[in-house]
Amino acid sequence: MLDTDHCWQAVCARDAGQDGRFVFAVRSTGIYCRPSCPARRPRRDNVSFHGDAASAEAAGFRPCKRCAPQGQSPAQQLDFLVAAACQLLRGEQRLSLAQLAARIGLSPSHLARAFKARTGLTPHAWAAAQRRQRLEAQLGTADSVLDAALAAGYSGTRALYEKPQAMSPAQRRQRGAGERLRYASAPCPLGQMLIAASAKGVCALLFGDDAQALREELRQRFALAHLEEDDLGLRDWLQQVLQQLDEPERAAQLPLDIRGSAFQQRVWQALQTIPPGQTRSYGELAGQLHSHPRAVARACASNAIGLLLPCHRVVASDGSLSGYRWGLQRKRRLLEQEQS
Repeated sequence: MLDTDHCWQAVCARDAGQDGRFVFAVRSTGIYCRPSCPARRPRRDNVSFHGDAASAEAAGFRPCKRCAPQGQSPAQQLDFLVAAACQLLRGEQRLSLAQLAARIGLSPSHLARAFKARTGLTPHAWAAAQRRQRLEAQLGTADSVLDAALAAGYSGTRALYEKPQAMSPAQRRQRGAGERLRYASAPCPLGQMLIAASAKGVCALLFGDDAQALREELRQRFALAHLEEDDLGLRDWLQQVLQQLDEPERAAQLPLDIRGSAFQQRVWQALQTIPPGQTRSYGELAGQLHSHPRAVARACASNAIGLLLPCHRVVASDGSLSGYRWGLQRKRRLLEQEQS
């Protein structure tokens, strides 16, 4: 049985997430539409709701030509075309925007807008991110950085060194060997916390019950890096984090060295836009990023910088706390502190 009030709210909001769950019909026009139809909203007393297109047609309504409720919506068609573009960009052959658009069957400008709306990146930037991921996969097993670069689709190694990075490709090939990370730990309201920093900023903020276990977790994450305890040098940063735990409105302003895939970084950047005291569901973030809730959940679970990348502010669709890599009790305490 359809909840008509909920359906009407979805129609007014043009909620694409409700497409496929019901259609609405307008008695004055004899047309039925999907909830996200961009046409002007009708009067409420002219609207009826139906579970599917067949039910609406059985009631004597015909499909809207603008939103095509009986098949794929224009947005779904663009989803399919962008997915096809991504598949082409994964190949080793480099394609210009014009070449890619010709293969897909859209104009270059239309493809560029649709692609960025769904991935957050231009086709060129997305292809570059894919090459970087292939490079990371090759660095550990290739005989040289050059071999890894060629296997990933680069024409040489020059492009690898054009932008400053925390680690050179050679260092990454050795899984961080030679990189110096400073760390410090301290008791906190959540038990124990450990902060680790590279030359760029905080690369890990871990919580647990035992300081030694946190040091072991850090060693596993940065297996071949040189770890150096530096309680004095990181004292001010520890103090800022402790202050945020006690007074969430006074957020720590620390530089971050965020390491992850292009998608993970998009999720973690989205986390930083959630104000203290508020939450978002995995589904809401997925809709914002044009992704899937499970992919968002995996990215949150991979977050190594607790609190400063606030994955504790993401909850299940029913408002329950769901998972948290440092324990639901800590997640509950963080949210209660922020909301008090």
